[in-house]
Amino acid sequence: MRELSGRLITALVSCLVLAAVFGYVASSIGNGSIVQFDTPIINFVQGAEAPWLTNVMKLFTFIGSTKAVLAISLITLGLLLYFRQKAQTILFLIVISGTAALNLVLKLFFQRARPDLNRLIEISGYSFPSGHTMMATSLYIILAFILWRNAKNSGRILYVIASFSMIFMICVSRIYLGVHYPSDIAGGISASTFWLLLATSVYTIYMNKKQAGSHSVR
Repeated sequence: MRELSGRLITALVSCLVLAAVFGYVASSIGNGSIVQFDTPIINFVQGAEAPWLTNVMKLFTFIGSTKAVLAISLITLGLLLYFRQKAQTILFLIVISGTAALNLVLKLFFQRARPDLNRLIEISGYSFPSGHTMMATSLYIILAFILWRNAKNSGRILYVIASFSMIFMICVSRIYLGVHYPSDIAGGISASTFWLLLATSVYTIYMNKKQAGSHSVR
């Protein structure tokens, strides 16, 4: 019980911190001070431009696209249903669909125009927060979360490393290709992680109560 309470407090504090980060980024965009954050990072990332690297970044951007996320999600749902993981199937659906809905609402609310300097691909829509970032963060972290709960200890760290590496590369690709500001990435990470924490915390509480109930029956 104490362990569960500790986790809930940690999750609550983390959510408050993430909400504060998102609020700070959003307010900095509004007053223009975010330029001091965005410009040096853009210059650094785009300063590495090379034909081969552009192809690599386009690949990672495709991996973070709606089509790729949808394909990976359908495969994941199929596997979860096949192995009869009902609770994890619901969790996965809530995380992915909730992230997509949250991104849409936030984009329509802030309506930030995309950067127009050194854009290497054409894309429409609003910029803040980054949809690629939000979906990649939610998708690969929830996959790591599910694999962590089902896999043996020896493979867990590999899932975490792979997930964060994929998120990092997708985020960098958006800045490199000139379709997002770094602040779009920061806002996307904080928003999607906030949603992830809420969803996984509720899931953890539910599963712990379910396990406790099964033990009491025995």
